[in-house]
Amino acid sequence: MSKSFIDFLLKRRSVTAKTMMPSNVNDIDLNNIISVGTRVPDHGALAPWKIIILQGKTREEFGKLHLGKRFKILNPNASYETINYEENRFLRAGVVICVISCPVKHDKIPLWEMQLSSAAVCYGILISAQSLGYAAQWLTEWYAYDEVILEALGGNIKNDKISGFIYIGGKNLEPKERIRPEKNKIVQYWQKNKLV
Repeated sequence: MSKSFIDFLLKRRSVTAKTMMPSNVNDIDLNNIISVGTRVPDHGALAPWKIIILQGKTREEFGKLHLGKRFKILNPNASYETINYEENRFLRAGVVICVISCPVKHDKIPLWEMQLSSAAVCYGILISAQSLGYAAQWLTEWYAYDEVILEALGGNIKNDKISGFIYIGGKNLEPKERIRPEKNKIVQYWQKNKLV
């Protein structure tokens, strides 16, 4: 591993979607981001995931056709401002990438491994976008758990789950560091039949 790459990972930080700029992501970068995202551990080479890209006008169209309407149904007393916010939430980024976990039936490969592979796709997309200098954040929020939204994105509600939405755009400012876990509280070594 090159020193520059480990340095990048040690300093990697997400920019929140609400603070990023909806800057364009050029086609070459987007293609590379997706290519990196799919180079993940995938037992059996099953590709148990789908990637849906929303960019340009499709971000606004999806918001009007699905996010705003669905939020209003779920929250009938919501204010116009709140519904409008939900309708336009994808406009916070230049590109929003949805990763859907689509496990397949397999005699030897557990469901959990397929779901983990889908999460790895999300992280691969996130860090590749950030490595190219883009602002990026992996989010779920209410719409990631909504079956109507899942169906609107081509998912099968009987089998699939949204692993996340990765927002990619531009930075206003470099993000500040946040609290990280203390290694001595989360890391242990197994030695002579006990944890130390």
